[in-house]
Amino acid sequence: MQTNQKARFIAIEGLEGAGKSTAIQFVRKFLAEKSIDVVYTREPGGTFLAEKIRQLLVTPFKEEALSPESELLLMYASRMQHVEKFIKPALSNNQWVVSDRFNWSSLAYQGGGRQLGFDKVKQLNDLLLGDFKPDLTIYLDIDPEIGLERAKSRNALDRIEQEKIDFFSRAREVFLHLVAENPQTSVLIEGSQSVKTVEKQLIETLTVVFG
Repeated sequence: MQTNQKARFIAIEGLEGAGKSTAIQFVRKFLAEKSIDVVYTREPGGTFLAEKIRQLLVTPFKEEALSPESELLLMYASRMQHVEKFIKPALSNNQWVVSDRFNWSSLAYQGGGRQLGFDKVKQLNDLLLGDFKPDLTIYLDIDPEIGLERAKSRNALDRIEQEKIDFFSRAREVFLHLVAENPQTSVLIEGSQSVKTVEKQLIETLTVVFG
């Protein structure tokens, strides 16, 4: 039987190679078994225009480097299209939403990785998103070196994935700060564990949070 709970918004966060795609498959299985109407999406992207912006963000153009500030603003331009044209309409239609990344990635990657400052990015985030946030954020933690080795073995690295290890170490610090700051709406799962262990912890988390 389908649950009568209100539609929920779940974000999966983590560094490159942390196992987000695999985690989403486990979440998909859990929700399918409960016959929940759910849509899956990603950031940057998720709508026609947001996907166009994604190409600017992930493609390493040799003609011109993208400044950190421009990168941040493009991220939020994409995000606001995503929120207003995809996520909110789905939730209003009583569809659950699972997104591969959301606003924590900007706080971590641009605020920490690009060193624009956590507080500066949070001000922009609060201005644009207000109190809109996921009901649950699942953060998959991993040592940046391990994660990048996984990413390299998977496919060619995009513009952001090509950053140096210090970039991802700074981003990880912000992710860990956000988990500690939001204990009621987030959970940390160690991404370097076995796939079976990660699946078990994800199912336990979803069962406790959503029943």
